[in-house]
Amino acid sequence: MIKREIPIPSPEQDTFWGSDAIAQCLRKMDIPFLALNPGASYRGLHDSLVNHLGNESPQMLLCLHEEVAISIAQGYAKASGKMMGAVVHSNVGLMHATMAIFNAWCDRSPMLILGATGPWDAAKRRPWIDWIHTAADQGALVRDYTKWDNQPGSVSAAIESLLRGSQIAQTAPRGPVYVNLDAALQEAQLQDAPTLPDVSRYLPPKSSLANPTDIEKSLSLLNEAKKITLLFGRMSRSKDDWDRRVKLAEKLNAEVVTDLKNSAVFPTHHPQHTSSPGYFMSPDACKAVREAELVVLFDWVDPGGAFKQALQGAPLKAKVIHVSLDMHIHRGWSMDMGSLPAADVFMLCEPDDAVLAFLSGSNEKPKSTWPTRSSLPLAPTDDVVSLRAIADVLQTMKRSEDLCIARLPLGWNGAYLNWTHPLDYLGADGGGGIGAGPGNAIGVGLALKEMDSKRIPMALIGDGDFLMGNTAVWTAVRYAIPMLIVVCNNHSFFNDELHQERVAKERSRPVENKWIGQRISEPEIDIAQMSSSMGAKSLGPIKRKQDLQAAFEQALIWVKAGHTCIIDACVAPGYDANMSGQTVTNSTAHQR
Repeated sequence: MIKREIPIPSPEQDTFWGSDAIAQCLRKMDIPFLALNPGASYRGLHDSLVNHLGNESPQMLLCLHEEVAISIAQGYAKASGKMMGAVVHSNVGLMHATMAIFNAWCDRSPMLILGATGPWDAAKRRPWIDWIHTAADQGALVRDYTKWDNQPGSVSAAIESLLRGSQIAQTAPRGPVYVNLDAALQEAQLQDAPTLPDVSRYLPPKSSLANPTDIEKSLSLLNEAKKITLLFGRMSRSKDDWDRRVKLAEKLNAEVVTDLKNSAVFPTHHPQHTSSPGYFMSPDACKAVREAELVVLFDWVDPGGAFKQALQGAPLKAKVIHVSLDMHIHRGWSMDMGSLPAADVFMLCEPDDAVLAFLSGSNEKPKSTWPTRSSLPLAPTDDVVSLRAIADVLQTMKRSEDLCIARLPLGWNGAYLNWTHPLDYLGADGGGGIGAGPGNAIGVGLALKEMDSKRIPMALIGDGDFLMGNTAVWTAVRYAIPMLIVVCNNHSFFNDELHQERVAKERSRPVENKWIGQRISEPEIDIAQMSSSMGAKSLGPIKRKQDLQAAFEQALIWVKAGHTCIIDACVAPGYDANMSGQTVTNSTAHQR
């Protein structure tokens, strides 16, 4: 169980408040946690959660920044597939939270975000503070990257708003919703306790199955094509769904492409998996798309971009089946939907539902002999800490432990580790918003603990990402959430050094100046000491490869005992030839 602050029991009272009804509704909705940073705008709700519900179902998780609160909720959804809540204070707290909300939006993570505003009735506002913390149309701050927002005007309307928001957030394509609660509404005394509705009658709907005509057309294309490539994108964490994807690929004798932007969805060691996944498609993956007679996109991120990368301007000759519900939330403000793909059949359903339909209706294809994928080159023999050196230690750990990797650095070579289960790896942050890594990782650890999973939760995070969101460590320690975070620390926003090097070369200017405004040094930040100050077990800085194994072994002991552990691994700046065919850096300090 997660550690909980236990309040002194409140005496029985005849009085009942608006926020009491809201809190009771959240409990009936089975919201397990509310990650939050405190604020006076929702002091009424805060009191109800503590003194009316006893800080249980939902339990509050105190965070030191609103971005961390949202990032934890996102990580929880990534691991569990379920929704938790977050609370942000007024307009200022919402403005702090916006980047993390954008990440959750791009990641299609369900989340109930509760906000608050100073009394909308100006006559009830306190001088100064309620005026600067009250905004007209506060939801407009996040409307372009949430599925829905509302500011209810009564307690009854607030209950309906919570139920509707929960439905919308958890209906595919999933995403965050925002409900803004007027402070005066929360603190209004009610004559009687309102009768709450039967929450079971307001559950999110099951997604519709594909149109029978589209299934028939798709099966015809699948049965006719001799060379098929399947691009598996955003898909479920279900092991049954995972097994069906493997069966479908084998039945169709199809090549499979996955990436590192999304969670593990297919065994990467499988002979039909084209090449190790990256953040961009590898040359082999591009070849598989280019030579296919039929390409099937299963909710692939930036589907049109996949064709642009693979074809390099050549015409698209393959037939295309596009399976996705994502078009239902495409907006004009954000271009996160990517480039528009051509499609001969566009199936509006969840991708794993299409897999099930294809598996039951397609014909068995003749089997091919798949080429053996080239193995990794021998590891360097020097004593330098690198991502390869860290990966070699993780390979050793995986022989005896089930890991759940919440995050990987941008420079990670997809061949370093193989995915064999949907919880092996949980994908990137969605929106490329730096600082989400620690919170996402802690949310994953929270979910795994609630699931009573025996997996070891861990994350490999760049130094810039960690430093922006490091206070998530305090929350993890406060609530006894086990987690291993390895900070891949190259003391720089090194990816931007490469950008400055390219610009300097184009303009015939000194490349030696690329480090200015990029290096995180002089003074060098003691990440281990910073983590220790927040109560975490910490190791480092680790500067020799020979010390990695012992550090990981000690960290594993601590995590198994329920501790949060941080390893500061001083990774040498440099390049890593990712299997994506892209030249990338050895760090995720900066991804912009």
